[in-house]
Amino acid sequence: MDYRVIAVDLDGTLLTSQKQVLPESIEALTRAKAAGYRVLIVTGRHHSAIHPIYQALALTDPAICCNGTYSYDYQKRSVINSDPLPAEDTEIVIEALRQAKIKGLLYAGDAMYYEQPTAHVIRMQAWAEQYPAELRPVFRQVNDLRSVIESGEPLWKFALAHADLAQLHSFADRVEAAAQVVCEWSWTDQIDIAKRGNSKGKRLAEWVSAQQLSMDQVVAFGDNNNDLSMLERAGIGVAMQEAKQEIKDRCQVVIGSNDAPSIAQFIESRLL
Repeated sequence: MDYRVIAVDLDGTLLTSQKQVLPESIEALTRAKAAGYRVLIVTGRHHSAIHPIYQALALTDPAICCNGTYSYDYQKRSVINSDPLPAEDTEIVIEALRQAKIKGLLYAGDAMYYEQPTAHVIRMQAWAEQYPAELRPVFRQVNDLRSVIESGEPLWKFALAHADLAQLHSFADRVEAAAQVVCEWSWTDQIDIAKRGNSKGKRLAEWVSAQQLSMDQVVAFGDNNNDLSMLERAGIGVAMQEAKQEIKDRCQVVIGSNDAPSIAQFIESRLL
């Protein structure tokens, strides 16, 4: 097969446990681009939280953000295609969060909004300190997340973490029944909530088709449930060692840890 696209998830995949890109990965992806591969970041992150990684990799193709909710052109600093959350469904999720006493982070427009700082926010802000201000993720504290709806900004997704995983599972079931949303696990204790129908695989397939290519020509790397839609549709779906067994079972290839140069080794041995 003539593979032409490399689609890579970030957290738990391209990024190490310390949220860094290994120099071996940068080198391998640079060589892949020179060989004609199109390289895309396909992530659950907001575009402002991808910027430093995008720059480090010197990418030119769009990033697919918030589990396929939208794609973002960094050269033009603009959203290309998007399917944001409707205001009424966003209202339902906010009220459900209040009732469950779970803190949520709302990704919208060019920033991520929160009422009270979560561990996620604190970790990301600490991580961002290593980068120049213009490359850092944008967080904004508000008194009420409903004010973000009223602002008219596009509403991308919610990210919420909770120590009680059983309660988080129960919350996801309730909110999916009450609103036109999908809840996907993006980390061991984090659920992302986006408009139903959005997925990494769907948005990636749209972009691939627009380039007059096919998903059979895609090599996709991922580690979690929100990656399955692209891992299963790609010509080669590659799971990381730390992925759950159910993810590994649905991929053609399993490689090593994200803390080792596993992605670089795969690219060098299989694609170059």
